[in-house]
Amino acid sequence: MKAAVMNKPLEIEIKEIPIPTVKEDEVLVKVMAVGICGSDIHYYEHGKIGRYVVEKPIILGHECAGVVAQVGKKVSKFKIGDRVAIEPGITCGRCSYCKEGRYNLCPEVEFLATPPVDGAFVQYISHREDFLFPIPDNLSFEESALNEPFSVGIHACKRVNLQPGSTVAIMGMGPVGLTAIAAAKAFGASTIIVTDLEEKRLEAAKRMGATQTINIREEDPIQAVKQLTNDVGVDAAFETAGNPKALQAALSVVKRGGKLAIVGLPPQDEIGVNVPLIADNELDVYGVFRYSNTYTQGMDFISRGIADMRSLITDRYPLEKTMEAMEKARVNKKESIKVMVYPNGMP
Repeated sequence: MKAAVMNKPLEIEIKEIPIPTVKEDEVLVKVMAVGICGSDIHYYEHGKIGRYVVEKPIILGHECAGVVAQVGKKVSKFKIGDRVAIEPGITCGRCSYCKEGRYNLCPEVEFLATPPVDGAFVQYISHREDFLFPIPDNLSFEESALNEPFSVGIHACKRVNLQPGSTVAIMGMGPVGLTAIAAAKAFGASTIIVTDLEEKRLEAAKRMGATQTINIREEDPIQAVKQLTNDVGVDAAFETAGNPKALQAALSVVKRGGKLAIVGLPPQDEIGVNVPLIADNELDVYGVFRYSNTYTQGMDFISRGIADMRSLITDRYPLEKTMEAMEKARVNKKESIKVMVYPNGMP
């Protein structure tokens, strides 16, 4: 089969590699659509994210969906021809985190496209049965692949215990920020205020359900959010940009007793924050690492039309042009929102 292999940062080569063999509890999936994620771009550009370092050639891509091509002898939930969404992190199922239901914290997790684990820019991938989910008849492969970033927003909403009628601010309108709008909407938020510096992304935010948009090139986001909330602030703020200024702004717009979810990962390890502000206002700060137990709920939300996920897709490439697709996602943030790669032919 063909695979797009990153030999080193900023260099991807199409190679022929063996089709993976399927273990008894695994399914071989013919990969039909893969979304390019911000983490893929980080690895492609810098070769690392925090403690995860690319030390040998790796295959990127983890937002994916496809068709069952083969099943292991112990597989009972799927048959050849079934359409499936792939949850990319395979966990041990035995540790205390897995047993508590917080399997995203499993120390033995093998997550697609996180070094040293290869990802989904391939024609076929083998994956454990319990991390595959049936695609509803009314959903496309692309929409199902986008359940992965959508799951991050769902998990953030669960972390802050978002309630119906809440006011939310989301800083940064990359794909995770945009799908977080849909998640906040699904959880019943009545006011969803978003910020970004690209007008195209703010327009996309309105389509996803944002009630107010703030272009930070033109307005101070803190003052604008305060004005929109009668100087009270929001019940919860999500920082999804991985930007120090966005994090500080998110912290500043949370109301007294409110909540901050840190979703985006900044390039540096340490960022200055106003600790007296956190203590004096008794703010709750939540780290958000991927997600757990979100995939079924996410597929249900998307299939019920909570948001138009397809509208986020701006660029489409065949597997042979994966490097071109990565470059487009890396350098064209003004125009591109979600870039999709199709390992087995364009739709």
